[in-house]
Amino acid sequence: MAIIVKFDPSKCQGYANCLIEAPEIWDFDEDDDVALLLQEVVPESLRAKAEASARGCPAHAIAVENQSDA
Repeated sequence: MAIIVKFDPSKCQGYANCLIEAPEIWDFDEDDDVALLLQEVVPESLRAKAEASARGCPAHAIAVENQSDA
């Protein structure tokens, strides 16, 4: 089952912890100092990385949900 990564860029404070935890899912816009979500629908194989990126976000700008919950 795929998962959904929800991201609120208005909460992002530019720590880039998400990118460190899951570079397959995130990029970073250095000009605007904000994370960029590369893929909202993430395969199950990246669940641990997606969840780590959410836990590592001090601004609580990231949430991970099962696709059926979205």
